[in-house]
Amino acid sequence: MLAKMMNLNEEEARKFFILALTFLFLIGVYWLLRSVKDSVLASTVGLKWQPTAKIASLFFLVPLILLYSSLVDTLRKNHLFYYIGGFYGCLFLVIGYLLDRPGVGLSNTVEDPYRIIGWATYLGIESFGSLMVALFWSLVANATSPESAKKGYPFIVFGAQFGSITGPLLAANAAIFGVPALMIFGSIGIFCMLGLMYYYSNTVPNHLTGFDQEETPDGEAPKRTGILEGLRLLFSHKYIAGIFCIATFYEFVGTILDYQMKVLARQTFTDPNSFAGFMGTFGVGCNVSTLLFSLMGTSYIMKRFGLTFCIVLFPVCVGCVVFVVYVYASMWVFFGGVIVIKCFTYALNNPAKEIMYIPTSKDIKFKTKSWIDMFGSRSMKALGSSVNNAFVGSPEALLKYGTMASLCIVVLWIFVASFVGKKFESLTANNETIG
Repeated sequence: MLAKMMNLNEEEARKFFILALTFLFLIGVYWLLRSVKDSVLASTVGLKWQPTAKIASLFFLVPLILLYSSLVDTLRKNHLFYYIGGFYGCLFLVIGYLLDRPGVGLSNTVEDPYRIIGWATYLGIESFGSLMVALFWSLVANATSPESAKKGYPFIVFGAQFGSITGPLLAANAAIFGVPALMIFGSIGIFCMLGLMYYYSNTVPNHLTGFDQEETPDGEAPKRTGILEGLRLLFSHKYIAGIFCIATFYEFVGTILDYQMKVLARQTFTDPNSFAGFMGTFGVGCNVSTLLFSLMGTSYIMKRFGLTFCIVLFPVCVGCVVFVVYVYASMWVFFGGVIVIKCFTYALNNPAKEIMYIPTSKDIKFKTKSWIDMFGSRSMKALGSSVNNAFVGSPEALLKYGTMASLCIVVLWIFVASFVGKKFESLTANNETIG
């Protein structure tokens, strides 16, 4: 039944079903934790430090990316998933325990930039979202054909939306559970995700997981290419540089709009649980809309209009949102505008972007992709946060100049998306691989 619905054979349908469940837990945990990270930071360090925290996350990720690139050469990719996921599962378990401790945790309402627990929570959650999502999609892209991806990727996104709704729903009830318990729930979800990946590795045939490609025919380990190979490849190919733009430019715009929404919301929701509840409601709104869009629109648009149309449509929509928010600026307009951007990001741009990696080498899929999804994403967030920092004392100036900068990015983004889409069509038509 599932195979018929997805127009795939039985083995491929099983593959995408398990991957959808795995991504469900991954995205569910991420949305649960991201819904509480700003609340923890605001209640320990102070919300005015949020732009600085985003910039700090950029520098925090550099050694993580270098370590990740090194491990890609030495570990099987599913084992890498276990080790990194296990680390974060233990980290959030410890943070949940500490947040419930007197003096260290949230019972201490004194905002102080030297409270390490706030920084550790924020940076840990930010890096988890960047690292684990990038690694998951690298595993999938490494063993999926373009045609199979067009049918299976929307199903993964659709399945993940159930987790992305459940996570914020839990956060929306932070007054009942408490933020420390939500951190522990997130840790449990990570270990469930790891269990599903173990099941996937041991039940889906190797030719569909790509794990049989990690050794050369004579059984020797593949040649190591170095921890900076991914960065070299990024600057060596216009197509890959174009994917960088498609994968990261929305972060610049989203960071500026998101911060303005949170500043306005913090004025209304002043305690940790109510602010976390607001962010949980925001998460539910994002992911219900994404679920509906992925159910009714993602697969149809990809098949009917093609990938080039999808990746060009997104910046056009973002530009429209920026204009509307500028004209009708209020907390709830920002709320709706950011939801629209998130919806198109997760339901349309992300699956289209991931398909763009298919006609590339393994080093690009794992190493260059990690630089794009982690360092590149954080770079754009840091750039957007620099704009926020520059006008932190003047909401009116931030609205004006943030809008101008965002629209400039959107114009460039549209031209780059058009180039990358046409190049992808050429590569797949000629069965070529970059890198």
